[in-house]
Amino acid sequence: MSVYIHTSVSNGTGLIVLDRPKALNSLSLDMVRAITQALLAWRDDAAVAAVVIRSSSDKAFCAGGDIRFFYEAGRSTPQRGSALVEDFFTEEYALNHLIHRYPKPYIALMDGVVMGGGMGVAQGGIRIVTDKTRMAMPEVNIGLFPDVGGSYFLPRAPGALGYYLGVTGVTIGAADALYAGLADHYAPLADRAALDALLAATPGAGLAAALAAYASYSAGDSTLAAHRDAIDRHFSAGSVPAIVASLQADGGDFAQKTLGVIATRSPLMMCATHELIRRGAELDLAGCLRMERALVRRNFENGEVIEGVRALVIDKDNAPQWQPPRLEEVSVAMVQALFEPVWPDYAHPLRHL
Repeated sequence: MSVYIHTSVSNGTGLIVLDRPKALNSLSLDMVRAITQALLAWRDDAAVAAVVIRSSSDKAFCAGGDIRFFYEAGRSTPQRGSALVEDFFTEEYALNHLIHRYPKPYIALMDGVVMGGGMGVAQGGIRIVTDKTRMAMPEVNIGLFPDVGGSYFLPRAPGALGYYLGVTGVTIGAADALYAGLADHYAPLADRAALDALLAATPGAGLAAALAAYASYSAGDSTLAAHRDAIDRHFSAGSVPAIVASLQADGGDFAQKTLGVIATRSPLMMCATHELIRRGAELDLAGCLRMERALVRRNFENGEVIEGVRALVIDKDNAPQWQPPRLEEVSVAMVQALFEPVWPDYAHPLRHL
């Protein structure tokens, strides 16, 4: 078991606490395995009627996968550790599937930063957001794509919100998360003592209903709602170049700000993300995760994610050398190549989902 994951059972509720605060609870392979082992053990345990997952800190629920590990292991030969990258994504995506299909209420308290892999261990359950929630699928910023089931839950957001959130990787708060269908309940920090008391005192069998009754607060106005017409108009354009052209034709502040964000992202992976969301709309959860598992292999082969992590996390020069560097140079063939099958169906590492 991981030293960063603490599990316990009390009053019919299984509790999982993420406790790696210095890394904002970034997930390691050991952490993925510890969460999986707990959920498998509790799945058929009559003493556990519900599961709660939360952080030991309100600074971050989970900031994603351990991208320093991706960089170091991803640049290595299998003998030096890159096989662990393969294990990580296979087991992480299997965990995402387990959570989405869990037969008992699974409640995620999404305090603080919730990004990437943090979304993966939250989106399949009952999702509680707070005043400190800072939610994103920001993978295009490091040359990756919104995985961990992003191809499943982003296309199912209203209108073109999924394309907007995935292609830009912008960060949203509680009100926007609720509006986009990426959260279920809002719990104000001012009333945290009451929420903690409810979670501790309510038997697991009644926890989901008690939370629904408790969370009657308003999270305030949604910025996404305010810009919904513009988002739907621009991000329904059919491709990333078409989205950019639509934004360029709009002189408004929202359009210009969005163009500024897009200019910093990987052109190739923005286009791959658009295609991923388009395809994901037609797939079930297992199909989405299998597609993502093949795409992440192609992504590491391509090297775009290695360069993105180098620029933003390792060297911190904030000057990634994207390949290709310009959106105009991204061809349809480049994008489609990323979606080429890696394994025959019978050998796919997630074939049993």
